[in-house]
Amino acid sequence: MPTTKPTFASDFRTFFLRGLVVLLPTVLTLWLLVAAYQFVENKIAQPINAGIRQAVIFAAPRVLASDRMPRWFAVTDEQVSEARRERERLGQLVPSDAALRDHIRDTNFREWWEARWRFRVIGLVVAVILFYVAGVALGGFLGRRLYARFERSLTRIPIFKQIYPSVKQVVDFVFGQRQLAFNRVVLVEYPRRGMWAVGLVTGPSIRGADAIIGSESITVFIPSSPTPFTGYTVNVPRQDVRDVQISIDEAMKYLVSGGVLSATGDRPTISAAGRAATTPGSGEPIASVPGAQSSAAQAGARQIAQAADNASETSGPGLANAARGAKMDR
Repeated sequence: MPTTKPTFASDFRTFFLRGLVVLLPTVLTLWLLVAAYQFVENKIAQPINAGIRQAVIFAAPRVLASDRMPRWFAVTDEQVSEARRERERLGQLVPSDAALRDHIRDTNFREWWEARWRFRVIGLVVAVILFYVAGVALGGFLGRRLYARFERSLTRIPIFKQIYPSVKQVVDFVFGQRQLAFNRVVLVEYPRRGMWAVGLVTGPSIRGADAIIGSESITVFIPSSPTPFTGYTVNVPRQDVRDVQISIDEAMKYLVSGGVLSATGDRPTISAAGRAATTPGSGEPIASVPGAQSSAAQAGARQIAQAADNASETSGPGLANAARGAKMDR
């Protein structure tokens, strides 16, 4: 059968998409880092610098003698008159001479400050120190109690209570504050009896599930294949769960590869303990602290991401593309 010669359009599309897949993660990462720096610089560091400048302007005449005042502090009558005429020409409101003098002094000091990079980073350094001090203060028992009470007060404010919890979850996810992750790999009969799916235990079931199910139950996340970032969350009776003696990374390789890795000898094995390992009172402890369910989901998503990266590195080009597609969906 004669082969079709590739056209320029098909070659361009192929290589363009290949370059996009290779470069887009790097470009997006750099963009996020730059955007984060600009946010900290413009919204946190610069207001801190402005406050420091106002404090210096307020303290300078009270600390230094008149003959030792810096050059930017001095404002002549000619400068005040010129500023007044300029405002009148532009049709702007003309304040008093004292207010004009303060404005000119503040402008002169800001220009002097921003012309020296070592002063511009003062706000950033102060912000880092404040974050550190806040972390130390909130790390103790008393600090955590006060902060928890403060958060409860915030969640009672209309509109704010709809936004704050979601933002906090995103921040906790990005900065890895929640260390609890999927704690083990299991098999559950899903979506019907006799068909076993690989799942990840995330924690106890939702409130009231045990009474409805009629026995102690746990929450299991069942990832999709080959994109384990999506899937289904099910509540399963603890006695119906079978432990599998493989790691999270091995389970991710199995899922991302669509089971190909198990056919080459990397086959998961069910624990001999099986049902006994998951009966009430004999299984390993599952998260029981407040917020553990959401913590497991957030930290588990990070663990899935890392495992998918490992799977893409060891499963060949085709599976690597699938893993990269899953990461872009994330």
